[in-house]
Amino acid sequence: MSALKSSLDVRAPEFEANRSAMLTKLEELDAEHAEALAGGGEKYVARHRERGKLTARERIELLLDADTPFLELSPLAAWGSDYTTGASLVTGIGVVEGVECLITANDPTVRGGASNPWTLKKALRANEIAYANRLPCISLVESGGADLPSQKEIFIPGGALFRDITRLSEAGIPTLAVVFGNSTAGGAYIPGMSDHVIMVKERAKVFLGGPPLVKMATGEEADDESLGGADMHARTSGLADHYALDEPDALRRARRVVARLNWRKAHSDPDPACVGEPLYDPEELLGIVPGDLKVPFDPREVIARIVDASAFDEFKPLYGASLVTGWARLHGYPVGVLANAQGVLFSEESQKATQFIQLANQRDIPLLFLHNTTGYMVGEEYEQGGIVKHGSMMINAVSNSKVPHLSVLLGASYGAGHYGMCGRAFDPRFLFAWPSAKSAVMGPQQLAGVLSIVMRESAAAKGRPFDEEADAGLRAMVEQQIESESLPMFLSGRLYDDGVIDPRDTRTVLGICLSAIHNAPVRGARGGFGVFRM
Repeated sequence: MSALKSSLDVRAPEFEANRSAMLTKLEELDAEHAEALAGGGEKYVARHRERGKLTARERIELLLDADTPFLELSPLAAWGSDYTTGASLVTGIGVVEGVECLITANDPTVRGGASNPWTLKKALRANEIAYANRLPCISLVESGGADLPSQKEIFIPGGALFRDITRLSEAGIPTLAVVFGNSTAGGAYIPGMSDHVIMVKERAKVFLGGPPLVKMATGEEADDESLGGADMHARTSGLADHYALDEPDALRRARRVVARLNWRKAHSDPDPACVGEPLYDPEELLGIVPGDLKVPFDPREVIARIVDASAFDEFKPLYGASLVTGWARLHGYPVGVLANAQGVLFSEESQKATQFIQLANQRDIPLLFLHNTTGYMVGEEYEQGGIVKHGSMMINAVSNSKVPHLSVLLGASYGAGHYGMCGRAFDPRFLFAWPSAKSAVMGPQQLAGVLSIVMRESAAAKGRPFDEEADAGLRAMVEQQIESESLPMFLSGRLYDDGVIDPRDTRTVLGICLSAIHNAPVRGARGGFGVFRM
């Protein structure tokens, strides 16, 4: 492969301005992540520790192999809602006894670990990732069940959680529940449907109905231990496969269960000795994307700082130049890269992308989409030139491609361009955003302007005077609303991505994802696309 030559001037005022803007966004992101890390706050964390219990992240840390990374997913779930950022659940990918696992852990410092609507969405996304990538699932359970005031939003869709556990097991993907505290009502089905169950002595409580409900339903007097304690389930009901003396013992036993799974990845990992680091400093990724997303940047500068040895064989470099396509390796794994260069996608870019996606499927190579697009080009010339059918061709190819897709939003990701570049609706295996990213139907000014034109034309058609002052106020309000709803923290809070990441971590994050992906077979479509309109 040919190594990319960087033309980035790290001494230029533009670079320093971009870097400064990115660092400011990262400070804001760190503050929001800190809120998620705080859980229910000092008072409830202290109360939890006084009971001799570990926090959710401490449990994960003890579970994982020493000195291995944990890729936390959706840490900003519920951001901007009425619920605590993080949604009372920690999810992510980590290595246990050499096996990559999908790990979920209830945070009992947030309303006793109760599940709200965002907890459900986050848990379902974690299950989706586990299923697609064949990752064994470990659930660290301590939850009082549904947050009852929001039950109307949880009860009906919440059944999918139990369905997912059984489907994972049916697919041969191991499931393990480690119960540290309450796992009541519907939550009792998490250990009930898992392949392996570990319960902690005098701590774990698993029952469909606790003492108050049993009293109300049957008149029977019973205590927690006899109804659902670890000792009872280990000796009488048989629900508990392993009886742990305390939390560290439970986590030790969980590691032994994983060690005995006889788990094998579908693809062997690349030899680390053959993986070359990029030729350029990842710190420089901070200064590439302009603060003003109307200003274009060369995505090759990003590619040069994330792929192995900065080596990149570009495909059709002289055709459809607003989309960069080519082949590379990332932590030893082959990838096909599609990266927006000048923002707008024309017919040539759409056809180029379609061919490239087909080639990747022929070769069983995962695809990496690096977003910075304002969408497909509009205008009389382009409509007559077939932009609708060519854009549809690209979306068709993305929709029916069978190789795994990874997406990273670097800058703008607007309109149908978001779809063509494999946005959330197109089921990429993983999707992350940089703090610089924005995503919406269109840019705030364009959207406000379109509304203004429509209202102006309506007034003219009815013969009414147009209120310019009211129009200016409405445009300002709409622009502000769309701007706030386009920002990565807002979108991440709604789980439209799997996390907002520091640009400097991009190579590491993608490497973890590629390794996880290769637990499952990687095989592309062989002619299995829809009709391409020519």
